[in-house]
Amino acid sequence: MASRVVLKDRENLFWDRVREGMSAAAACESIGVNRRQGYRWIKAAGGRIPVPAVASSGRYLGQEERLRIADLRLGGAGVRAIARDLGRSASTISRELRRNSHPTTRSYRPYAAQKRCVIRAGRPKPSKLDDRLLAAAVEERLRKNWSPQQISDDLAVVFAGQDELQVSHESIYQSLYVQSRGYVGVHLHRHLHRHLRRGRSARKPRATQLNAVGKIRDKVMLSERPKEANDRLVAGHWEGDLIVGSASGSAIATLVERTTRFVILVHLPNGHSSADLHDGLIRVLEGLPAFLRRSLTWDQGTELARHVEITKATGVPIFFCDPGSPWQRGSNENTNGLLRQYFPKGTDLNAHSAKRLLEVATELNERPRKTLNRSTPTDLLSELVSKKEITPVASTA
Repeated sequence: MASRVVLKDRENLFWDRVREGMSAAAACESIGVNRRQGYRWIKAAGGRIPVPAVASSGRYLGQEERLRIADLRLGGAGVRAIARDLGRSASTISRELRRNSHPTTRSYRPYAAQKRCVIRAGRPKPSKLDDRLLAAAVEERLRKNWSPQQISDDLAVVFAGQDELQVSHESIYQSLYVQSRGYVGVHLHRHLHRHLRRGRSARKPRATQLNAVGKIRDKVMLSERPKEANDRLVAGHWEGDLIVGSASGSAIATLVERTTRFVILVHLPNGHSSADLHDGLIRVLEGLPAFLRRSLTWDQGTELARHVEITKATGVPIFFCDPGSPWQRGSNENTNGLLRQYFPKGTDLNAHSAKRLLEVATELNERPRKTLNRSTPTDLLSELVSKKEITPVASTA
């Protein structure tokens, strides 16, 4: 009997982990049971994630609480009085009565309410992406490494007025995550999550990382950068950083223009010392027209120790972020995340030629961006250059 109680407790823990977003395998590992046992529980539940019978997690109303709600309701208690009795918020009780009361009589029946909740919480739910035509349109764009948000925005334009062929970015994410855990009924290919920016098959919490801070002489802090750079109305202000390969043995320098989000990748075949970056940045910045050389913002990595010499050679003033403040280079950080899809962590970045870097930069620059009202960085930069009657430069060195 004791072993059965222990197994039941572990099953409850298993379902709690799955509800939190863990895969079945990870949930089994976290509670110390064999994966096969987890799959037995899933099979016994009919492939659905059951709603807990009691609110053990504090998040869900359970059967006992619904019985109490019914008793208090029959006694004439109002929503706030019921909430106080159960230790719940009034909005929780109000939502429960609204969603789970009888649809015509509006009477509250606790067992019927529990059944409705179980059915509603079942996984996987029917998805818009069960439509094969919509799934094919989404899959086509995913294979081009478009983000779910870009896909959702594009479908809203291409299929304007056809609601059945439009889908939110969150639905795309959910379909990819559900499909990757082996559920059926969704028509996206199960390995398409590899085309997401980070290639994950489930959501994971973000880790906090701080940039290594070295001693850089004569640095000018971000607070001194021209105010015009902050509102992104004037082009020519850049953000830069390195993406580093395995064992920090190789790197690519990345530059992003704040107004157009245009990306330049700097080839560093000989390393990423301050001397290598000095030469690479001068080579690229000198190729830009004067109106696109207003400023460069960098973190406090020692690879930019020769920033004074770079400024003298190119006329581009360089400003440094505060320590551990990557959001001060938000466009560059976002772009580096996109680039990791092409240049994964733990790989040798020297394996990529200057030609390959140009191909990747071109692909990013020709993607429509929501933040640019669906224009592409290339279109916006070309428009700026056209107005200045200057020929655009290549996007890499």
